[in-house]
Amino acid sequence: MKFVDEFRDPQAAQRLLVDIATAADGQPTRKFMEVCGGHTHAIYRHGIEDLLPSSIELIHGPGCPVCVIPMGRVDDAISVAQSDGVTMCCFGDMMRVPGSSSTLLEAKARGADVRVVYSPLDALALAERSPGRNVVFLAVGFETTAPSTAVTLLQARERNVKNFSVFCNHVTIVPPLKAILDSPGLDLDGFLGPGHVSTVIGTRPYRFVPEQYSRPLVTAGFEPVDILQGVLMLLRQLADGRCTVENQYRRVVSDGGNPTALALLREVFVLRPHFEWRGLGFIAQSALAISPEFTGWDAELLYDVPGVRVADPKACQCGEVLKGALRPWECKVFGTACTPETPIGTCMVSSEGACAAYYNFGRYSTRPRIPVRAT
Repeated sequence: MKFVDEFRDPQAAQRLLVDIATAADGQPTRKFMEVCGGHTHAIYRHGIEDLLPSSIELIHGPGCPVCVIPMGRVDDAISVAQSDGVTMCCFGDMMRVPGSSSTLLEAKARGADVRVVYSPLDALALAERSPGRNVVFLAVGFETTAPSTAVTLLQARERNVKNFSVFCNHVTIVPPLKAILDSPGLDLDGFLGPGHVSTVIGTRPYRFVPEQYSRPLVTAGFEPVDILQGVLMLLRQLADGRCTVENQYRRVVSDGGNPTALALLREVFVLRPHFEWRGLGFIAQSALAISPEFTGWDAELLYDVPGVRVADPKACQCGEVLKGALRPWECKVFGTACTPETPIGTCMVSSEGACAAYYNFGRYSTRPRIPVRAT
């Protein structure tokens, strides 16, 4: 298949559902975690969960880059944004992410110069047009978006743009997967591996999942046929007694990843010794910091960053949602005190957040499934 409509073909999806029902027949209940928040939204947008056999349960994971940012880092970003002469630039879904007492949007309403950009290069261009302002780009995301930040930092150095810097919050995907696999009481049979991250890092970094934890992983795309095929590949591995990393998303993802993007990451970033994740705590070497060669463009060194650890609100259970231990509708404030208009936690804010997916597609509780019988 070549075109996106082929990956949304109802007949192809129906054939896969029949194959899934056949493969699931006789197997015990299987729980698969879709690591990426993009998968979660696609699953509920297209009603995929309701079409699967009742013995298959899909559980969301920590693959939403905005959701995993802890409150303390949001407070740090707000502090920088409120510094004299600073223009803070960020992606739109960061504007309403709650800190301990405020958001960037509220800081903007109080007078801070906070602007939405579509690329870090937009922030660099703004800095060049505004020599009297210090422009800071709030960088978030997994390895998917980190190369664009790396390119921007290289451009800033090459063009000697001294009034531009980056407040780096890029994270990496492998350490949180290990943290989840090491969690007590883990009840997962396999993983739908992230598609976007894998376009950069490839599939090789996931080999530890079958080799060390005896779980299969299938990297999958984001269309309905992609996700259904990924589920089928997992079921067939389990039925055959196999346990390996497979790549369903071959039209985009290669085993070795994108060598140019990986080289950029090695040139511009270093691993942080520790970084705090919402719901998962501090995880060693799980995030990127700006290399010492770019200290002149590192906002954490240029501004007074409080760096205070802030506990999540007691009412918010985003941490449990990110670990797959809780469904969004099981949170006591979901859809009541916590909505996209008045979010308490990050999972309700982000375009990839699990709570936002459940809320936007009307998932306030479990629903009866539409049976597809094996033939």
